[in-house]
This record gives sequence, structure tokens and C-alpha cells, in this order.
Amino acid sequence: MQPDFNRLLAVLRREPVEKAVLFEFIIDEKYQQHFAGPEICRQQDDLGLIRISMHAFYRAGYDYCIISPWRAGFMTFTTADIHKLNTISLNDSVLITDWDSFERYPWPVPGNYDYGKIERLGKEMPDGMKFIVSGYGGILETAISLTGFENLCIMALTDEVLTTAIFNEIGKCFYEYYHIVGRFTEVGALIQNDDWGFKTQTMLSPDLMAKYVFPWHRKINALIHSMGKPAILHSCGNLSEVMDVIIDDLGYDGKHSFEDVIMPVEEAYEQWGRRIAILGGIDVNFLATATPDEIFTRTCKLIEQTSGHGGYAVGSGNSITSYVPFTNYMAMLEAARQLLP
Repeated sequence: MQPDFNRLLAVLRREPVEKAVLFEFIIDEKYQQHFAGPEICRQQDDLGLIRISMHAFYRAGYDYCIISPWRAGFMTFTTADIHKLNTISLNDSVLITDWDSFERYPWPVPGNYDYGKIERLGKEMPDGMKFIVSGYGGILETAISLTGFENLCIMALTDEVLTTAIFNEIGKCFYEYYHIVGRFTEVGALIQNDDWGFKTQTMLSPDLMAKYVFPWHRKINALIHSMGKPAILHSCGNLSEVMDVIIDDLGYDGKHSFEDVIMPVEEAYEQWGRRIAILGGIDVNFLATATPDEIFTRTCKLIEQTSGHGGYAVGSGNSITSYVPFTNYMAMLEAARQLLP
């Protein structure tokens, strides 16, 4: 299938599209290697991992490829070693606790990375395709990774000056990072990936989010839009209390990450789909445990529900994980492919 990034742009503009459009943020490595094939996977130069991603997204039927910093070697933040099995504690990674540790922290210099990989790999990119570049975590996620979640909650209430300084340093790094990657013509859109919520609410109160987190998202989105690119939010959790802010204040064009236990994507589309593009949403637990027929049927119904008004792209609620059976992933793709050109 010939990729055409304009199809995804139409979704982000909430325009009706004649054919189903696919969207995924993360696809597990084993599935990326499957789609890319052994010949691509054997290439061992500095473009190797993002080349695998590009060919995997292309061959699976997407109109774009996600470039993530951890695969491309772009800007990252130094974090503490975390003990993890199947889960991690948000209190383990504590590097900043006071002004002294804040001043000692090795803040990244966004320009000190090889972003020329975007242009070099762009020469191999199939016609019609574009890159979508994400960040290494996001504003809130990075703050939590440096301070620990409980420490951050206490700090936000007891030392507003230090908390503001931490968020400002993080925000400045991300602002410069998106300014660099957004200027490449090969990049068609940008994602701020920043998990904000639990199952029932935002991780910080809406007031604290407005004080520390939203200003930088607003500023970065204004930058992204000034470069003529759409801004996509990937954020997990129950964000119902702040969806109006996400749409009307921060100016996001698309929202990704939905869970049935919070709000099924069908309901999210009915509530917000006329105001912001809804991306993905086929619940990961459903993808992992339902039958291929059930997945195929639900995907087809969702495409039918959204086709008249636009503003929807087919994909998982969060990511294609290693425990999603391949036949189930393919059932979702096949439902969309029925309606692809």
C-alpha cells in the first residue's frame, strides 16, 4: 500500500476520510522485526533501529513512522537505576531532592545529539511517508523520574520555588529539542508523550498541573504549530477533568491513549471527537484477551461509527505490547485494511 501522510493530517484536522487510517505510538520490538524482515534487521549502522521502525510501520500499513529518542539516540535525561520486574515504583528514581542536588544534576544539552539521522534516513523513506518524532518521556514524567512521585507531591506544596525551577529546566530542554526536530521537512508531526493520570484522576491535581505542567505544553505546542506541524498528546490515565484544557487551551490536535476501564474509546469519540482527533483506543487488555473475531468486529464498528465525521485513526489504546497475540493485532489491522486504498 502506498503511504500518504496527508490521510493522517486529515484525521488530525477532523476531516472525513474515505478510507480507514492507522495510528500506533509503540509497536513491540518483536513485531517491528517481523514486519521489517531479516534483511533490514541485519543492517548494523547508526540508523539500524530507526530503519527497522520505518520499514515495520511502512509494511504494516501506516502512513508514518514514529522516531523515539531511545531508538534514535536523541535527547535523554540521566535517571537513577531502577529496580524493576514487571512494574516499577515511581518513588525509586530520586536524583533531585534539594537545591544542591538540583544544581549538581547534569541537565542535557539538546543540541548535542545527532539529529541528522532524520535527514539521512529520510532519503530511504518510502514516498508519501513522514516521520513523527516523540520525546523521551515528557514534562511531568521527567520530573517524577528525577524527584520521585511522592517527593514531587510534597515538594510542589512545600517548596514552590524549587519545584518551578525543576519544571522550567525540564521544559527548556524539551522546548529546544522540539524546535530542533520540528524543523526537518521529513517530520510531519510531533508527539508530547507525558503520562498524566491514574485510572481515576490526574496524578497531580488540575491546579498543580496548571501551575507546573500545562505552561510548558502550551508553549511547546505553540512552537510546533508555528513550524506548521500538528501536535499530538500521548497520555495515559483519566484526564476527563482536564480535557477542555487539552483541547481549548493547550491546543492539541490529537489525543492518544484510552482504556475501557476509564472510558471506552467509542464514548470518548462521542464526547470529544468533534473537538480533537481521537487516535487508537482499542483497549490493550481487550487486544490481549479477546478473540480475533471479536477484535475484528469491534474495530469495524468503530470505523463505521467515526467515518461520517472524521477525526479518528485505528489503533490500540496504548501500544502493541509483547503479550498482544500477533493474530489479534492482525485482526485489528485487517479490519482497517478492508477500508484502506
